Amino acid sequence: MSGAEGPMEMTAIRMAAAVLSTWASLIVLLLAPTLLPEHWRYYIYSPASVGLWLLAMLVAPVVVCIVTWPWIKSGVR
Repeated sequence: MSGAEGPMEMTAIRMAAAVLSTWASLIVLLLAPTLLPEHWRYYIYSPASVGLWLLAMLVAPVVVCIVTWPWIKSGVR
């Protein structure tokens, strides 16, 4: 980065960071149960739970961007 980014570029960067960190958190939550015993995985990775996870991949970034909008817009916590 050249240091000459305008406010729109910084807003886009902060929004991308919020979305990517949300997706990373959801992926970690999806993979975390692999550490559990094998017979539990059927219940954790049921079609319903995977469907809800996929829905969360679409909805959660929107919610995170709405909640963190003051930070995204201004960069001030």
